[in-house]
Amino acid sequence: MSESRRPSALPPYLRIAADIRRRIDEGELRPGDTVPSTRRLVAEWGVAMATATKALNALRTQGWVTTAPGSGTVVSAGLRSRRPASGPDAAMTRERIVRAAITLADREGLAAVSMRRVAADLGSGAMTLYRYVPDKEELVRLMADTAFGAHPLPEPGPPGWRAKLELAARLQWSIYRRHHWLPPVLLTSLTDPPVVASGIALVDWQLRALDGLELDDRTKLWTLVSLNGYVAGIAITRSLETESQHGTGLTSAQRQALDHSLLTNLMATGHYPAVESLDAHLDLDEVFTFGLQRHLDGLETFLAR
Repeated sequence: MSESRRPSALPPYLRIAADIRRRIDEGELRPGDTVPSTRRLVAEWGVAMATATKALNALRTQGWVTTAPGSGTVVSAGLRSRRPASGPDAAMTRERIVRAAITLADREGLAAVSMRRVAADLGSGAMTLYRYVPDKEELVRLMADTAFGAHPLPEPGPPGWRAKLELAARLQWSIYRRHHWLPPVLLTSLTDPPVVASGIALVDWQLRALDGLELDDRTKLWTLVSLNGYVAGIAITRSLETESQHGTGLTSAQRQALDHSLLTNLMATGHYPAVESLDAHLDLDEVFTFGLQRHLDGLETFLAR
């Protein structure tokens, strides 16, 4: 089996697109050459016609190919095979691209991340990035994997299941605080999350923390999904607040100042006496710690039954 046809985590249409990009990059397909038709891709790759069409559409969107009347889909004019190792692109690597994207997302939010913008920050062209990362979806997955995997849990960790799970929860919290865009990426689904190697490593570590407890596999998963979901759920509130700041330009304090008169008028009605009597300031870190301890308390009570 050729290198390009080996099993991959990428969906089939992206694997096909990557193979055609490789052929263009290596000079096998030159500007103006006709790329494989959808029928040929169906035959070669064993995929549905819709998948082959999606692959060519992805290449067309990225600027690698164009439609030529009477010729079908051809390599775009002006594209060249891989350039000699000189200039800013010589030092380009997938890791460098991912790091630049993370820096951009940390600074301006995930909405600011695009292949074109990351390329500009690196002093390169978007087409160069596509040689290393097939599209933004894969770039975001790599960003999540890198950000989450930068702080591995210790082996074997502290003694006792509770100390281990608390350590894992606090590590997640610190990562989410550092990368506010990350929780929505990893929390697209609690039951079917995106495939991220560092996330799988976390769950594996947590499962081993439960070794020795009389829990079946389903209960172990419920335990971890509910705990990790709590951590990410609290973190998402900060994500939304930060993204709102990027979108509106208003800080949290400025937004509260704008809402102050409305809140004052509501309290003046006398309809909310319990809320009006409150004298407490909410700190998100304190809220997280309180909820984490109560969650672990509940789990400890459950295990003691």
